[in-house]
Amino acid sequence: MLELKNISKNYNPGSVNELLLFEDFSLRVEDGQFVSVVGSNGSGKTSMLNVICGSIDIDAGQILIGDADISKQKDFVRHRRIGRVYQDPSKGTCPAMTILENLSLADNKGRKYNLKKGVNKARINDYKELLKPLNMGLEDRLSVKVGALSGGQRQALSLLMATMTPIDFLILDEHTAALDPKTAEIIMELTDRIVKEKHVTTIMVTHNLRYAVEYGDRLIMMHEGKAILDKSGDEKKNIDTEEIMSIFNRISVECGN
Repeated sequence: MLELKNISKNYNPGSVNELLLFEDFSLRVEDGQFVSVVGSNGSGKTSMLNVICGSIDIDAGQILIGDADISKQKDFVRHRRIGRVYQDPSKGTCPAMTILENLSLADNKGRKYNLKKGVNKARINDYKELLKPLNMGLEDRLSVKVGALSGGQRQALSLLMATMTPIDFLILDEHTAALDPKTAEIIMELTDRIVKEKHVTTIMVTHNLRYAVEYGDRLIMMHEGKAILDKSGDEKKNIDTEEIMSIFNRISVECGN
């Protein structure tokens, strides 16, 4: 269970650019949930992910995993339990390293390297089997540098790397936004398969309202640092894209957009 409890975050306090994004904000995500988060720019979607991952410090409140308060925990410590895929495909991989080296790096997450080799050749067949279901031919290109791959191939690789080792949470930060429609569909299908197979608690921020409706078992809409819509279970199943779009457009008009 992940819980944000009474979170407050004020940007640039005391300046003309002061912005109180979160004030007494709370959110509870149960184990195994796949939560889709939508909202306009500046609504607090990505900031919420950064708070969870430790990229942004909070001014008040608690971040709880189970009964443990991780609010003061460094981001690199949190990432032992968290896998994250970013909007930019280049952020999840090392472009100057080969596919094999990238997978080996992800495979060793949380382990001590000592003086042994970083690439375990005994795992090559396992890596090929991991890549084969992508139908991108990457299993036959392990020696190719990742910088030579397309954005979609790198994002698929990023998603696999983020979930290779046991994690408690998968954080998806608009991970299809930079992709063409066909590739985005492939990545979403891969995402859904991985989440179901690994039963990993997932929070996905997306601007694609259809993806938010079709995928996951809970949908949250954020606005000005608050969750103004929260549907799960049968309520989530019965909501459609037009209903979400209507709410989204009404908020935009009210805000003068």
